[in-house]
Amino acid sequence: MCGRYAFYSMDFSALAEAVAQPDLFADAEPRYNVPPGTLISVARRADDEAPVTIEQLWWGYRPAWAGAKAPQPINAKAETVATSRYFAPAFKRHRCLIPANGWYEWLSLDGRKQPHFITRSDSQTLYLAGIWTDRGDDLAPGVAIITEPARGSAQEVHDRMPLALDNDSLEPWLDPHFTERDAIRGVTRHIDAGLIRHWPVSTAVNKPGDDRNAALINPL
Repeated sequence: MCGRYAFYSMDFSALAEAVAQPDLFADAEPRYNVPPGTLISVARRADDEAPVTIEQLWWGYRPAWAGAKAPQPINAKAETVATSRYFAPAFKRHRCLIPANGWYEWLSLDGRKQPHFITRSDSQTLYLAGIWTDRGDDLAPGVAIITEPARGSAQEVHDRMPLALDNDSLEPWLDPHFTERDAIRGVTRHIDAGLIRHWPVSTAVNKPGDDRNAALINPL
């Protein structure tokens, strides 16, 4: 599951050689509580021949062919994203990356849910694997973040986590020449589980309207 994340460093250095305009969002305001149903920064190719660009896409995936009443998932499971009729065309041709500094999950404790912030121990930018699709409405193309079974210390908080790719996997993930699941798996790897750490944070993060408050990620 990944239903809320933070992106405040605006560091795209790991993608610098691949991205056509790496400074596009250099002056963007940090966001410490990014909710679904909003525009988010995404690295993608608009088509097979286009360069990698960083754009603002809509966090909510619904292919145009599915119709206006179809579901708008924010996540897609790594186990089925390549075979699901809903997601497979995007996995084959429209893969993308969502830069983040960490994400939130809620741990049930004594009948209440305690939010935790999960991030990299080395403070580097996380690149979350995603897929995008043209929605066929007035919104920007829609995005779903791919999730996998939780690894490392993330398992202490939730049973799933976003698929965060290591830096050597970023360009292959965006390469349109890789279209088959086995080929994509052969050139991409998730980050080392030992890099993942987390800490409890204020329940103020439960309110998605406040995404400019840097204190939201502070340990309790």
